[in-house]
Amino acid sequence: MSEPKELSPALEPSTQDTPDLPEGWLQVQSMDLDAQGVARRPDGKVVFIDGALPFELVSANTHRKKNNWEQASLLAIHRESPQRVRPGCPHFGLHAGACGGCKMQHLDAAAQVAVKQRVLEDNLWHLGKVQAEMLLRPIQGPTWGYRYRARLAVRHVIKKGTVLVGFHERKSRYIADMQTCKILPPHVDALLMPLRGLIASLDARDTCPQIELACGDTVTALVLRHLEPLSAADTERLRAFGAQHAVQWWLQPKGPDTVHLLDAGGETLSYGLPDFGITMPFKPTDFTQVNPHINRVLVSRALRLLDVGKHERVIDWFCGLGNFTLPLATRAREVLGIEGSEALVARSRENYVLNQGLAPVHQALAATKFVARNLFEMTPEMLVADGTADKWLVDPPREGAFALVKALADIHRARHGVEGAAPLPPQAEGWTPPRRIVYVSCNPATLARDAGLLVHQGGYRCTAAGMVNMFPHTAHVESMAVFEWDGHAPSVKVDDAAPEVAG
Repeated sequence: MSEPKELSPALEPSTQDTPDLPEGWLQVQSMDLDAQGVARRPDGKVVFIDGALPFELVSANTHRKKNNWEQASLLAIHRESPQRVRPGCPHFGLHAGACGGCKMQHLDAAAQVAVKQRVLEDNLWHLGKVQAEMLLRPIQGPTWGYRYRARLAVRHVIKKGTVLVGFHERKSRYIADMQTCKILPPHVDALLMPLRGLIASLDARDTCPQIELACGDTVTALVLRHLEPLSAADTERLRAFGAQHAVQWWLQPKGPDTVHLLDAGGETLSYGLPDFGITMPFKPTDFTQVNPHINRVLVSRALRLLDVGKHERVIDWFCGLGNFTLPLATRAREVLGIEGSEALVARSRENYVLNQGLAPVHQALAATKFVARNLFEMTPEMLVADGTADKWLVDPPREGAFALVKALADIHRARHGVEGAAPLPPQAEGWTPPRRIVYVSCNPATLARDAGLLVHQGGYRCTAAGMVNMFPHTAHVESMAVFEWDGHAPSVKVDDAAPEVAG
């Protein structure tokens, strides 16, 4: 288990002064990255308390001690936070067997947003020494029924004579005994118990460890992972279930590349970006955003912040299926999408051709090229070879985009003659950095690391940043930052390797 990370107060401390607490009582001051309450003992030792919220006076049971910190579980609340609410799901809590899918259902949804905004600000400052010039209004949407993508574990528990379908228990490898899940769309929530019955009826009930959910705008797809071939009777049971509950079955006998429709034909799984007239077909195992309501707003805001003109060339780094690339193609002169997965690049090309065919003649998409490349091994030479772009959209996985922004910073350092900087790569004299970068992040720690590199080494200012509540009731923080080029000189040295950050 990694060491907990203390944050500065995520919600402002209570105005009520409590200097003389009864013995054993703790005043919770903030909330950490794992949604634990953070308090201090009289000697200054930090205590991380599962289930406690900022403002509260609590008693806690310590179950792990280190020299400078302790981990504890909530025993009693002596003064309750005004932000504490009744959880919306019966399976949420600290009790044995509680579902581990959510961590913040006991905290008011608006307060969750405030916590996550502070997480972003804390990471930018403490890890990157960067302070955004402006804070963007948080992007938020429905707090229930939002999760259109999920990986549900499956297990036939012979001793209990039942099948479990759902998420794992808190801090456990066991599957929670879930009968409902309020973060899933209502029609999928209603399928949890029928799915138990279906798996129990299969000949292969002991060799089906997982069901992956992918909802499009009009299609609900379920991918059944099965370790042995299915019998004819089992495939008929799946067909009957699909017809009864309006779901599309896909099968996965081995790795992700083996995923295929149970029966060919039928409606295509897809989602739309109506602000741009874009339709995005995808396979149920492709990466797409979990929350389509937020994704639509996210894409619109990113393009508004990037402010692309018809005369501009744009590069979309870590482009995936083209979630940002194709909307960019409705605005720019030319777009380059770069992604590490050959399969996703192929799908991006298909989606571009489809949408180019659907677009009215006067609204044809800009010339767009897709390239497969390992973006974790970027170099200044590769960056220059991709040509000058007016603007960048960067949307990396949790690992961030260190190699990419380091290559950008290395060119800037070389031009300023920084001691130890590598020489400029060939053809770099005519290459210019993008004037603006919009960076969409699913990990505030790696965003902060990369932001520090852009600001202190790359000649950029962080003009704006804000959080995106893609996963309500969880501690997961998505965010967005904007960087403007002003060419100021590098201020500090940078290591050749990416510094480690908490994942």
